[in-house]
Amino acid sequence: MQSPPTSFLRQNNITLLRCFMALFLGCITARINLCSNLSITILSLSHPDSPNIPSSLEKISLDGHFSFDDVHHAARDFGNRYRFLPSAILRPKSVSDIAATIKHVLEMGAGSELTVAARGCGHSLQGQAQAHRGVVINMESLREPKMEVHAGKPPFVMDVSGGELWINILHESLKYGLAPKSWTDYLHLTVGGTLSNAGISGQAFRHGPQISNVYQLEVVTEWWIETVSAGKGEIVKCSEKQNADLFYSVLGGLGQFGIITHAIISLEPAPKMVKWIRVLYSDFSIFSRDQEHLISAENTFDYIEGFVEINRTGLLNNWGSSFKPQDPLQASQFNSEGRTLFCLELAKTFNPDEVDIMNQEIESFLSQLSYVPFTLFISEVSYVEFLDRVHASEMKLRAKGLWEIPHPWLNLLIPKSKIHVFAEEVFGNILTGTSNGPILIYPLNKSKWDNRTSVVIPDEEIFYLVAFLSSAVPSSKRTDGLEHILTQNQRILDFCETAHLGMKQYLPHFTIQKEWRAHFGPRWEAFVQKKTAYDPLAILAPGQNIFQKAIPVS
Repeated sequence: MQSPPTSFLRQNNITLLRCFMALFLGCITARINLCSNLSITILSLSHPDSPNIPSSLEKISLDGHFSFDDVHHAARDFGNRYRFLPSAILRPKSVSDIAATIKHVLEMGAGSELTVAARGCGHSLQGQAQAHRGVVINMESLREPKMEVHAGKPPFVMDVSGGELWINILHESLKYGLAPKSWTDYLHLTVGGTLSNAGISGQAFRHGPQISNVYQLEVVTEWWIETVSAGKGEIVKCSEKQNADLFYSVLGGLGQFGIITHAIISLEPAPKMVKWIRVLYSDFSIFSRDQEHLISAENTFDYIEGFVEINRTGLLNNWGSSFKPQDPLQASQFNSEGRTLFCLELAKTFNPDEVDIMNQEIESFLSQLSYVPFTLFISEVSYVEFLDRVHASEMKLRAKGLWEIPHPWLNLLIPKSKIHVFAEEVFGNILTGTSNGPILIYPLNKSKWDNRTSVVIPDEEIFYLVAFLSSAVPSSKRTDGLEHILTQNQRILDFCETAHLGMKQYLPHFTIQKEWRAHFGPRWEAFVQKKTAYDPLAILAPGQNIFQKAIPVS
């Protein structure tokens, strides 16, 4: 498509882009590759074995089917930088279709290049859900088992397919007055995709990530196939009490140990309304102190996030289109240009008969905070509107042709003890002009994360998510171009390393195994052992670049 003019993107659409990016983090499966200066990498389909692949796969008995011609869309993702063309796309109608395909690839052995990647809605950034010359499984085609809510008595749970979208889960569970406890900021993602990473949003300080709110999984691995009699027998499940090693390996496991085909997730009674609040800070120390106070309080808001605003003109006036200012006159005169400000974003859920109590609680909570006077903005929306707040922005971006541009995101987890050092350098020296997208920053409680899962987090009781959700203007050589953003991201990473901050990347992606070893640290050997147990040929999720097929993984 034709690249939009820089001025057009910056002036007319920056608010829309910020709205979308600030809320979309949830579970995207990687960050940008900082080792490459290429804006787009395309690897072709042709290779010596390619003529044999379709005929080989066509012999598999399936309820669904393979596609061999229309494969280009499976080589695209939200990152819009890498396009790895597969040999085929599997559109499964049953879990047995997935098992049969993986079994076939295993039987081809290490001499075959064929690999398998599960793809949900294509929201990865760097080809993580792609399989060059392999098979991409379109998980959206898998809608079995059908969604089923168990609302009789606590604990309330819901059976869902690994290919189901969280937005559909929301609407179905609300029919019973229930909803999942933990969310991502963007709901048009698959269950299997978020659970393979972590799945976080502003509720995670209380409930933990989505991987902390799962009772049971069904996972297709080589071990699954060997256990199921002739591929048609009893379905193998895993949970805390049954096949626990597989259960915790897969949660946050980046797709390395199996494909999630079914999950039982935790629910809670759903509210009907949300009071949505924003306040501003000019001092990072006060901002972070208030955030940490809120996530540690026994009685507090239900959603707590934050973001950084750098050199934004008319910031509070822009908020006025969706939020009502407490002091309209003072807010209209507030000058945000040339300043670095920190926004605390909060939400309190309630039902219509709880309005008076809710307002009293919010007044009490806000009285404990030290935000800049007259920067209090409040909006009242339905629970569904709040949770699905990103989708309308997505549709507008697509309509304007601003969706398929590069997104060089960088997502970091910073220990509480180092967050002030990080903020001083990054927001004071590295990002001095303006940002190319939202910058999220908010604290999380380690106690809400299960250390038996595969996800890697800092070793402190409180750590911060800091997410740089940049959008690059195609072909631009200026500060809004891809090359500049990648260089800026690398400066941030270099500082984290030289300052020994103990940073871990959320949604990590590295290009060499040495970097993966460093990321996992003392957990690396256990990760390798699990790979050997559940995917010894390394055929799953090749786009993560952790292991290579037919190469020893130890």
